[in-house]
Amino acid sequence: MNDHDGLAEQFESHRNHLQFVAYRILGSQNEADDAVQESWIRLSRSDTTCVENIGGWMTTIVSRVCLDMLRARKSRHEDLTMDRAPEPVTHFRDGSDPEYEALMADAVGHAMLVVLGKLSPAERIAFVLHDIFGMSFADIASILGRNEAAARKLASRARQRVKGDESASREEELRRKRELVDAFLAASRAGDFEKLLFILDPNVVTRNDPAFPPAANAPVVHGSQAAAKQFAGRAQGAQPVLVNGSVGAVIGPLDRILFVLVFTVKNDKITEIEMIADPARLRQLDLALLND
Repeated sequence: MNDHDGLAEQFESHRNHLQFVAYRILGSQNEADDAVQESWIRLSRSDTTCVENIGGWMTTIVSRVCLDMLRARKSRHEDLTMDRAPEPVTHFRDGSDPEYEALMADAVGHAMLVVLGKLSPAERIAFVLHDIFGMSFADIASILGRNEAAARKLASRARQRVKGDESASREEELRRKRELVDAFLAASRAGDFEKLLFILDPNVVTRNDPAFPPAANAPVVHGSQAAAKQFAGRAQGAQPVLVNGSVGAVIGPLDRILFVLVFTVKNDKITEIEMIADPARLRQLDLALLND
């Protein structure tokens, strides 16, 4: 096997990692594929005889390619927006590494891609390579063509912006869920069957707790019609609460709770309602009343 074949073999062994790095930086699988291909072209034309850590050198090359692509995108004013950002990929195209497939699916969220799209190219490189891949600031500085202190500052600034966006996104999620839960409780008290149907997902699942006797004969209820029938005209004493940090509802005063309702929300519809009435489970919940 000649040197070129050996280098190609090493490159293929690192391909999944390089695709992950490129996708995390660029937020586009097609662009990530292009970046990896361009990285191979640059690598195959370079002298690697003195390179001690070939995997690290490949990561450096693909990062430099991605930086060039980000700068070109920025010059064309093609920032990564919510409309343009892709859904996270759930597999690599060669399907050779299930562990990396799972890592990709879990670690690359659509919302995070949008947040990263708001960073400058240098901030994005510094944040992704250091905070996600653990690359040293010395190596990041060489990629960016800056000194180590500047690389640290870029990563720190990016980290603050990412945390700020995550906090705002969390607050907005809680606000929207609070509005939906408030609407559900109001419709329940008023016996507004049609409004309940509008709030509930058609395939909503209601999980009743046998520890609450009136619900014991129907532990699981499927569908919006059945759920609306169960809750219409009820929830007279219900109050919105934070249940383990998410919006739910409590029936009864906090010192004499009858049961707690935990809601799952997707696409602005309630998709699951779980009733918790068992005293042992209730004691494990972190409950906090929400102010109007």
